[in-house]
Amino acid sequence: MKHSTNPFRPRTGWMLGAVLSVASLSASAMEQQSPSRAADLRVEARNFEHGENGYPRTPEKAVELYCEAARLGDSEAQYNLGWMLANGRGIPRDDSTAAYFFSMAAKQGDKLAERMLKQVGEPPQKAPQCLFDSEGEDIAAAMPADQRKIHELVTKLAPEYGIYPRLAMAIIRTESNFNPGAVSPKNAQGLMQLIPETAERFNVRKPFDPEQNIRGGMAYLRWLLAYFKGNVALVAAAYNAGEGAVNRYAGVPPYAETKGYVRRIRELFQKDEHPFDPSITTPSPELPRILKSRLM
Repeated sequence: MKHSTNPFRPRTGWMLGAVLSVASLSASAMEQQSPSRAADLRVEARNFEHGENGYPRTPEKAVELYCEAARLGDSEAQYNLGWMLANGRGIPRDDSTAAYFFSMAAKQGDKLAERMLKQVGEPPQKAPQCLFDSEGEDIAAAMPADQRKIHELVTKLAPEYGIYPRLAMAIIRTESNFNPGAVSPKNAQGLMQLIPETAERFNVRKPFDPEQNIRGGMAYLRWLLAYFKGNVALVAAAYNAGEGAVNRYAGVPPYAETKGYVRRIRELFQKDEHPFDPSITTPSPELPRILKSRLM
């Protein structure tokens, strides 16, 4: 049975405070980056959920932290938040939103989430408000309809890859200006301008299909973030010129196009660091030299 009370309704009650706090928390996390940031958030959320380890029992704070970890792709946080919502643990019960988080965890292979999903029903199409990043719904609402659909798709897919939607949107805006049929002189294709080699590398068979293209681009971003340990400038430079060029030049390559590209991504994303999953790949062997280089 679905309940109409929705703690994830935008800009009402405690959830507005939670969304704003998540944005603040995200900024703090970027200043002091931890490779296990999502896991740290999940552990802290559990402490607030159960009132353990000296933490006061504060379900609202637990939801806020679980949702941030869920947005970064932590399947356990996705399940735990779904469980809180499905059981009304300290917050109003909401089967529909619970289904969304169970669905996220189930897509990552969580068997308990799969079973819970059968009990709470089908997930809604729209992502819960707390999964939106600092770009927010107000900016999305002002977009043309075609761009807004892309934004919604990015917001839906981003948690699967641990990518902030704002970074993916910055790449899309800079690469293709939201044109899913874009083709560059170097045969980069689609919204995130995947060259054929990158499309094949990340199993994209239909580069002009928006969802496949975005998935491929996010998979590549996830890999680059792990390879360059969350350094946004290096990731942007590698997305534009290739990770080999970044290693070879020990930083952002001295190409006018790449320098302008990196500047644009940083202006749009507005953060210098991004959480990353160190299990995706080993870091660049050149990273210590890169971080000392004057080219940075």
